[in-house]
Amino acid sequence: MALRHREVRLSVRRSLAALTTVAAVTLGLTGPAYAATATDRLTVLASFTQTGAGSYQDWNAARQNRDEWADYHFDWGTDYCSASPDRPLGYDFHLACWRHDFGYRNYKDAGAFTPAAKDRIDVALYADLKRKCATYAVAARPPCYTLAWVYYRAVVIFGFLGPINPDEVVSAGGAG
Repeated sequence: MALRHREVRLSVRRSLAALTTVAAVTLGLTGPAYAATATDRLTVLASFTQTGAGSYQDWNAARQNRDEWADYHFDWGTDYCSASPDRPLGYDFHLACWRHDFGYRNYKDAGAFTPAAKDRIDVALYADLKRKCATYAVAARPPCYTLAWVYYRAVVIFGFLGPINPDEVVSAGGAG
């Protein structure tokens, strides 16, 4: 019970910090009078990489209005789903993969890419993919959910690695 209370308190504190930061941006306090600190950046980064739909929507709104977030020096670059298809079997996973890249890249840039941050970003990817799957016709959802699970497991297993050379995979498996 104490752990849950602490989690709720921490969540409320993070939400309030993020709301304060968002309010500063909304009110136009982002010019010379406001410069995002490293703490501000991490607070907003945490709010943009949660598992909930609201976090995804906030991130997507910021992605579409990047100039408003310039003081945070976020890396918006992406290779989408890396070596995996962005639209496997026609299911559009590219925005979920972009948010995943956003989390990895910015936590790494901040020197805060911890196992806990990685786990949360990976789980957020899975939640985003499942929400995307839920937008398809009921009959089309099962294969989408299966693909979402495969993509999630891939980032859990390979997420700390850089690009994988297929020749190294073959040689590591003893084939070749």
